[in-house]
Amino acid sequence: MEIKKIIGNVTDFFNEYVAPVHKITSVVESENGGWKLTVEVIEEKEYMKKYAKDEMLGVYEVLLNGEKEVTAYKRLDIRYRSSIKQEV
Repeated sequence: MEIKKIIGNVTDFFNEYVAPVHKITSVVESENGGWKLTVEVIEEKEYMKKYAKDEMLGVYEVLLNGEKEVTAYKRLDIRYRSSIKQEV
């Protein structure tokens, strides 16, 4: 399945270069034949454990090309894992 390959590629990339993936919340095909994903990761887990703080959750936008390779990513948001994001 195509989406399994996409999720696998993004998970491998984030595990190696950014932080372990907590959750992938969206996978959308873009107009140019690539893909756009929204990925959540636990930021600085060891630091937060050491100081008994709530874990920080980073939300990233990830772009893949037609060959399903990560071409770009950026953090859109960071928040405490226990906080609830409210849409307006």
